[in-house]
Amino acid sequence: MHSLLNDTDWRIEESGFDISTANVLETLLTVGNGYLGTRGTLEEGFKGERSGTYLNGVFDGHDSPVIDQVNAPDWLSVVVHANGVRLDVQTCQILSHRRALDMRQGVLWRETLFADAQGRQTRIETLRFASYAEQRLCVLRVSVTALNYAGDITVESAIDGRRFNLDRFPVYLDPPQFAPEVKWEKWAKSLHLRQVAATTAPESLYLEMQTIGTGIRLGYAATTLPSVEPLRNIDLRSHERVAERMEFALAQGASVVADKFVAICTSRDMPAEEVEDQCHTILARHTAMGFEAALAANREVWLEKWADCDVVVSGDAAATQAARFSIYHLLIAANGNDPKANIGAKSLSGEGYRGHVFWDTEIFMLPFYIYTQPDVAKALLLYRYNTLPGARRNASANGFRGAQYAWESADTGLETTPKWTPDGKHRIWTGEEEIHVSADVAYGVLTYVAATADIEFMDDFGAEILFETSRFWVSRLKHDPARNCFVLTQVIGPDEFHEHVDNNAFTNRMAQWHLVQAARIYDEMAAHNPAALARITARIGLDATEPRHWASVANEIFIPFDADRGLVEQFENYFTLTDVPVTEWDANDMPCYPPGYDHFNLNGTQLLKQPDVIMLTYILPDEFSKAAKRANYTYYEPRTLHKSSLSPAIHSIMGIEVGDTTRALQYFRRSALADLSNNQGNTQDGMHIASAAGTWQALVFGFGGFRLKHGQMSFNPWLPPDWSELRFGLRWRGNRLSVRISHAEMSFVLSGPSGTQETVRVGERTVVLNAGRPSSAALRMES
Repeated sequence: MHSLLNDTDWRIEESGFDISTANVLETLLTVGNGYLGTRGTLEEGFKGERSGTYLNGVFDGHDSPVIDQVNAPDWLSVVVHANGVRLDVQTCQILSHRRALDMRQGVLWRETLFADAQGRQTRIETLRFASYAEQRLCVLRVSVTALNYAGDITVESAIDGRRFNLDRFPVYLDPPQFAPEVKWEKWAKSLHLRQVAATTAPESLYLEMQTIGTGIRLGYAATTLPSVEPLRNIDLRSHERVAERMEFALAQGASVVADKFVAICTSRDMPAEEVEDQCHTILARHTAMGFEAALAANREVWLEKWADCDVVVSGDAAATQAARFSIYHLLIAANGNDPKANIGAKSLSGEGYRGHVFWDTEIFMLPFYIYTQPDVAKALLLYRYNTLPGARRNASANGFRGAQYAWESADTGLETTPKWTPDGKHRIWTGEEEIHVSADVAYGVLTYVAATADIEFMDDFGAEILFETSRFWVSRLKHDPARNCFVLTQVIGPDEFHEHVDNNAFTNRMAQWHLVQAARIYDEMAAHNPAALARITARIGLDATEPRHWASVANEIFIPFDADRGLVEQFENYFTLTDVPVTEWDANDMPCYPPGYDHFNLNGTQLLKQPDVIMLTYILPDEFSKAAKRANYTYYEPRTLHKSSLSPAIHSIMGIEVGDTTRALQYFRRSALADLSNNQGNTQDGMHIASAAGTWQALVFGFGGFRLKHGQMSFNPWLPPDWSELRFGLRWRGNRLSVRISHAEMSFVLSGPSGTQETVRVGERTVVLNAGRPSSAALRMES
């Protein structure tokens, strides 16, 4: 099986088993396809594992304070016994252990050599994948070899529905360090599944579970096909678990190979009464085709995706690996075939943040999909349209008009932010006060339409989002008669160290931008597509005077600004707070909290979790001069602690733009290694998927210098001296653009219908691109 893998520059590898880092590796080695993700646990399990399979869009709120992305039944389970001894990392001696995630084809390979107390050596080799050709199919090949003995081998393959989600964690005045084997046992658990059906038959196993609160049926059909006829085959059925046990007698040096196929369907996709039949139909089709055909079909889809997405840094193999790792996880996080699902903050690789959707999608992840996978980007935005009724209910519940998108969203769009931290010690206010997400969603809509020219999406879906959220803003804004302006009080910006603040610059400026853009879209539709506008206005009862009011209010929104220093103020009165210096950095070059401070007592200081103002200068590049960007970067950069994984990538991009290239490269590496080096300390809970997207942005928008300015593609690249070349691809208005950057030259190849032409800016020059004809521009980079 190892021979099926691509070269090492496409792989993430593990050598040796270390229980202290095993849960981190489970996250890193997740396999998935957007429909589902399965953590990289060992097939047989071990004490201290955190196994999980997550089906996109499957949520349940039974037995938990807020709704969870459900830890679904385990399809992976295969346990091998050799002469009665269970082969696992805690029962046996491990003579060698290797795993490799092949990112180019989305497969995880494993080889472990076990020795029991009598010195009998058994090799287990596996290969698993969640098929991208058939998203409801998972496949596992297991090879067992009796190396230095002849004996009895038992292979037990199961579907296990006995799952739970982590819920609450005890309060400890002085939190201890728990042994890896028991740390998850300290948590209270939530139950979300009950058994509906369990059957065993000669041709397959079937288990069907149902989410208790939301009523979603989850069907799993499985069969395991051995390479040799077993001596005995025993079906096993217990509560919430079905299995088949196959017994073999192996000669010394002989092997048995078993191929496990699992079909997974849910009633989110079909009527509940069809789930079982569909599972069996999919299973029968793919078992008839066989393992090699399923693997080849999966590989073909992956190669198509990489043709659009790959990023290569010549001269820095580690940067290329980190880029591909980030892209791989982005590709398995989103389902372009499901407009009612989105991406949780930990993707489908873990339970962190309960699988909830944040602003991370529109600001960090959506650009990757817009410019490489536009169909996926559209599906992610359709999730926001389909949860618009929930956003309307949020606004109404809070006493406002229109639609207020939830800070944390799940299946319905209703606000799902917990009120307390998992240990119950600290109150969480973001669900009430972090309201900028509604403007972030609007930003995502407008960025998608600008890059794709998908006017039909705007007419059918986007404009309604923009108009309803604009109604929210004008009802949430308050008029301050003393200053004759509109203000936003009691808010939290992206920097969550500071709660209950007034006039957060990011929130106010994004609300202002949102209202101006919504009024513009209304005018454009009135001029060019009045029929579509009439349908929307009738559907939501929009009065023709409202857009003019939006524009009028936008002009009077207060933006805190220090004119003498040219600084946008983080929020009103921020500059009066205590200026506490950062003096220590940890082993990962991440800033440490100053002595006596932590996340929950920084409200009176100027220290920031992440860069609100620097972020603002990044996502609205047309709105700030280079001098303004430099002044704000210089002030806020040393005051940012980067306690959000979202922070370093933005500092990298803006560091390049303002000329702080040394720090830009440092920040890029922090972002790129957020999970590969676990520099936030919580990768075990799932991927920092927005940081992965930020890493892509740092490469393409930072070092590649790509921006959308005044509706046109613009490039102003910079490469570190030891990077000889940077290559990436973009999708632009239905066509593909290949980009190659060296220190001396930037070259383009536009792919599209004959006669297609685009104009781009490279620095201060205009370059005309013609489909099928390479174009280039000379560069002069400062080292």
